[in-house]
Order: sequence, then structure tokens, then C-alpha cells
Amino acid sequence: MSLNNIKLDPFLVAEMYKDVLVEDHDPGQEKEQSVETQTREEKSWKYLGDYKKKILFIVQYDNAVFIPDEQLNFLTTILSACKLSLADIAILNLANAPSGIYKNVQERFKSSVTILLGITPQKLEMPINFPEFQVQPFDKCTFLSAPTIGQMENDKLLKSKLWVSLRKIFGV
Repeated sequence: MSLNNIKLDPFLVAEMYKDVLVEDHDPGQEKEQSVETQTREEKSWKYLGDYKKKILFIVQYDNAVFIPDEQLNFLTTILSACKLSLADIAILNLANAPSGIYKNVQERFKSSVTILLGITPQKLEMPINFPEFQVQPFDKCTFLSAPTIGQMENDKLLKSKLWVSLRKIFGV
């Protein structure tokens, strides 16, 4: 059974997620929006994780809601090594997001750390460019670009480069 096919009782889901997973606006914004517009925005900015430490992972998988099971297992191993968990991060799949443009993503998430996995700064239409594995501070956020999890999973050199970069970011 994959994570994409798990069936949960609605009562159990409501009990698991007592708080909102996705906010549709900043508390400081007082825009009036129709219920239909708010519902559309909530559905479109879905992400996996609780995002407690404002760490955003951006991926692109056309055939998965968030991330395939094998890659999720590898990612949780990486997170554990960094003393983090899914509760600390958000995984945004650009294939299912309303916008893949840096400005829109950053406005929505206001992350302190953004890790691009298989996404280049150019693809995200960032106003700067930086090579893979370079820790890049920009616009009140620390960025890291790396190959896809699938590429790194079985490549020791890529994994070691990722680990060096993550140690700089998270101080582990």
C-alpha cells in the first residue's frame, strides 16, 4: 500500500488535524474574499508536513500528490540525521501547486530555509542563480539546490555533497 492510496475515516482525520494545515492568507491581511476563492486557494497550496520550523522542500513529481514513497523514506532518513522530522518541514510538489514562481511561493510560505530538489533557481524564476550544493542566503532565506532524491539515493558522492551543505545550514 502506498501513501497515496491510504483510506482514513473522516473522524480520524479531523482528530489528527485539529489545527489548520494550510492558511489561506496572512493574519495581517484583511482582504475580503469569497468563500469559493478561499476554498480554491486552500486546495491549491497543499503540502506535506506541519512546517513548524519554516523549512520548505520543493520537488516536482508529476505522478504523486507530494512525493513518491521511496523518496519520502530517503528524505525522512536525511531529516533524522539533521535532527528534524516531517513536523518541522513542508514538502511542496510544484506539479500540484498553483504557481511555480519563486515570488509566489515565497510570499505564500515565507520560509527561512528552502531546499530545491531537482528544481533549479532558473526554473523557479528566481532573480539569482547559484550552483547545486551551494548554501545561498537571499531575501531573508537560506537556499540550497540539489539533484532529485532519486539521483542522490544511490550516489555516494552526491549524498556526501548534500550532507556537507545540510551540516552548514542546520549546524549538525
